[in-house]
This record gives sequence, C-alpha cells and structure tokens, in this order.
Amino acid sequence: MVNRRDYGERAVSMRNISLLKLLTLLAAMALPVAPASGQAQVATRPAVIRDAEDLASRIEKQLKITRPDYIVYVPRVSDQSVSNTGNEHFLVFDGLDGSLMAVWTQSSAESQPDQHIVFARSTDEGRTWSEPRIIAGPKKAGQGRIASWGYPLVSKSGRIYVLYSQHIGKHDTFFHTTGWLHGIYSDDNGHTWSQPQNVPILRSINDNPDASMPPNIICWQKPLRLGKDGRYLAGITRWTSFAVRRNPTRSWISADSRVEFMRFENVDENPEPQDLKIAWFATNENALAVPFPGHPEVSACQEPSIVKLPDGRLFCVMRTSAGSPFWSQSKDAGETWTRPQRLLRRDGGEALQHPLSPCPIYDVGGNTAGSGRYVLFIHNHDGHYQGAGPTDTGLHRRPVYLLPGRFQAGAQQPVWFDEPKFFMDHDGVSLGKPGTPGRLDLALYASMTVRDGKAVLWYPDRKFFLLGRVIGAEWFEGTGK
Repeated sequence: MVNRRDYGERAVSMRNISLLKLLTLLAAMALPVAPASGQAQVATRPAVIRDAEDLASRIEKQLKITRPDYIVYVPRVSDQSVSNTGNEHFLVFDGLDGSLMAVWTQSSAESQPDQHIVFARSTDEGRTWSEPRIIAGPKKAGQGRIASWGYPLVSKSGRIYVLYSQHIGKHDTFFHTTGWLHGIYSDDNGHTWSQPQNVPILRSINDNPDASMPPNIICWQKPLRLGKDGRYLAGITRWTSFAVRRNPTRSWISADSRVEFMRFENVDENPEPQDLKIAWFATNENALAVPFPGHPEVSACQEPSIVKLPDGRLFCVMRTSAGSPFWSQSKDAGETWTRPQRLLRRDGGEALQHPLSPCPIYDVGGNTAGSGRYVLFIHNHDGHYQGAGPTDTGLHRRPVYLLPGRFQAGAQQPVWFDEPKFFMDHDGVSLGKPGTPGRLDLALYASMTVRDGKAVLWYPDRKFFLLGRVIGAEWFEGTGK
C-alpha cells in the first residue's frame, strides 16, 4: 500500500496567500492580456465548461483527435470528483523490471490547492496502465500542501527515486514553482514508497535573499544518464526572485528566468534522499540567459532538453520569448555550456519560429544513444496565432509540428532540421474542470521512451488526457540527407 504523508498541516495550503494575489497570478498566466490601443483584438478564451455532462461529451469527441497510439489516462469525472482533470509534466521511463513507469503532476487544474504527484505502471508495453496512485501531495484541498513537478531517477539496482517541489505555505515568484526539493523512493517497483525527505540544493544569487524562502526551480525533462561516467544529468529552469529582479511588464512571460544544470553523483549507491549529492553547473553569473525583447536586462530562457551527439557533445534546446528556441552545446558532458544562440534550420538558414512554450528535442535512437537522428517539436509560429499574441500562452500553444533533425559534423549548429511537418492539433474545443473555461494548449510537457527500436512520444493533450504516439521512420522519409 502506498504510504500517505500529511505533515500535520491540515490547514488549506494557500492560507498565507491572499485570494486576490492568487487570482491575479492565475489570470496573468492563463488568460489573454488586454491589447494596447491600436492593436488587433486578441483571440477570445473558450466558453466555460458547464458541468460534468458537458465535459463527458467533450471527452468522447476529443480523446482521439490527436491520433494517439496509446491511451494512458482519461480523467473520470463526476460532479463529486474533479481532482483529476489537470494532468501534466508527464514523464514515462523504463523500470529495471522491464515495465514502463510514469509519474506526473495531477490536480483539478494547474496550481490549485489539490495539486499532487501520481505514479502508474504498465507491464504490457504501454497498452494498459495501472490506476494512478498519489505518492506526494494532497488528494483534496486542505489535506496538505501541494507537491509539483516530480521527476524520476532509477538506480542500477532498481531503486526508484521521485524528486519534486514541495510547497511550504508561502511563495516567492510564482505560487506553483516555489518549493523545497523533496524526495521519496520505492524498492518494490512503485508498490510502496518511503517517507519524504528534503534534498539539499544549491542556492543562487537569483534566489530570494531571505534564506527561509524556497527557490523557484522546475526540472521539466526527466534526468538522463548523459553526465560524466554515466551519471544522471538534467537541465533546470530557475526563476529569479522578484526580490532580486522585478518583472518589467504586466505579463508573466517576462519574469526573469535562466537555465542551469545538475548532475546526480551517487544515485547508484542507493542513498536516502537527504543524502543525494548534486553537482551544479552553469550557475549564478554563468546561467544560460536569453534577453527578453525590449528588456535586455531580463532573461527569458527556460525548459532545456538535452540530446547526445555522435561525437559525444551534448546539444541543448531551450524555449524563450524571442520568437524562436535557442540552443547551446557542451563538450565536457554538461559541465560547461556555450552562449545560447537562436535555433536555425541549418547554418545560414531561417530561424525556427516558436513562442514561449515547451520545444523538446529527442533522440529517436534512444535517450542516451547519440544516434545522430532527432525530432524537435515546435508550434511553427512566434506566438501570433489565430488572433492571439505572444503573451496569450493559453491560446497560442498549438498546433504541434515535428522537425526531423540530423547531426552535421563540422557545422556551427551541429543539428540541422528538415521542413516542419504537421504533427497534431485539435478543433478548438477546450478540456478541463467543469465551471472553468478549461484549456486549449498542446504544450508538450512530454517525454520519450525508445524500446526495441520503437520511439514513443508520451504527451498531455490540453493538460487533460495523457497519451502516447509512435514516432516511426516515416517521419524521416523523403526529407533531408
């Protein structure tokens, strides 16, 4: 049986946050910003989902619209149960026992006081999945403080660690990003879990000067064994405290953010979570930064994904507010990184267009293979989409295009991409908690597995359904050489 934690804090987790401040934050992150005088009207947000019956009818029509090959999770919704209608940060990974395993962040809607981490497992290559179990955070609002953005590490002996951001009742930059790093583990393939422990992390010059305030860190992609001697390496987004650097605009997308990297030094020794050792790279003044348009003193550089190149270098792609993804490379297994550059189709080619939305790159030969064949996912526009603008992140994060990529030895940009190929979209119907407008975005808070040569993208659809889709060789046919 899964152990349930409740740190004795029965008060609602948002006790210390004024309702007005929270509503203002959520509105800024999810809804359109009013256009300035003389600008074109932005797209309107979707109509409110009336009730459970309305949502059920949408589920029936929308479940397969993105053409999934695997259906991992479909929320079961009734008027009494709405704590499972938000599903994101979906990380599928290989269990040492041969199973597929997954952790994700679940809630009634993103950053609500019922946000928690769940675990599920498949023993038939993803065709069917166990019922998700809550392994951290509250099932319902008021049953503890939220837990968010969990990610897995599997030791060579099979111990499964899940690390996550644990809210403590006060927030700094954003409510749902402020938290201490906590960790739990399972030695029986996820059937039972340890009690949580705090995992020590490096503080930054970009954190709040008050050392009692947790940092704002998200590890978006699962750590991979790309570091020195096969150690787990991951990129992170560290949001700068507003006490250090104020947001220069009214939109959340201009809040200062930078990319760092962490390497887990002793996972294979099976330590207690509190004894995990993390080495940090590209920190403080060396953190990767990309200037926000019109405000060069501010960086908007977030959500790194990393692939290995055939010559051993690491290639990292990051989302920005500059209308394109940016890239960096490392020649020493992730310890030092080059200054970020705008991502082009190829040397001397056009810039790829993409707003501030996840833009993952994956190796179709395997997460650590260095195969030289990659897939990049973008929206193929710079944030201006169907009347929406760059600040309208709830509206413009679609459709999704796939770009086949290939290693180019001797090139300045070591991965070149073919023309964008349409991958998926929906028909403009929102999904989410009844009584809210729901979500339209196809933001890829996703992951990839490659088993027996089959690459599968595991993705959330509108942060509601959790699905999988095979990335076959046909995506590379009749394209670049």
